[in-house]
Amino acid sequence: MTVQIKLDLHFEDADAFYEHLLDAHQGLSPAQSALLNARLILVMANQLGDTALLQSCLDAARLTATDQRQALS
Repeated sequence: MTVQIKLDLHFEDADAFYEHLLDAHQGLSPAQSALLNARLILVMANQLGDTALLQSCLDAARLTATDQRQALS
C-alpha cells in the first residue's frame, strides 16, 4: 500500500532544524556521525509510526537518491 507523502517544504523552521542537525554532528567522527543519523532516523520513524507511510518515505528517498546518481553520471 503506497501512501501519499509531502514532498514540498513542510518545516516550521527548516533553517533552525538544519543548524541543530549540523550542531549535533559537531566534533563527531564519521562513524559516530553515521550512527547519529541512524538513530535520528529511527527516532523520527517511531514518531510517524505508520509502516505504510514509512515505506513511502523510504521509496521516495531511494528514488531521489537514484535520480541524483543518474544526473551525476
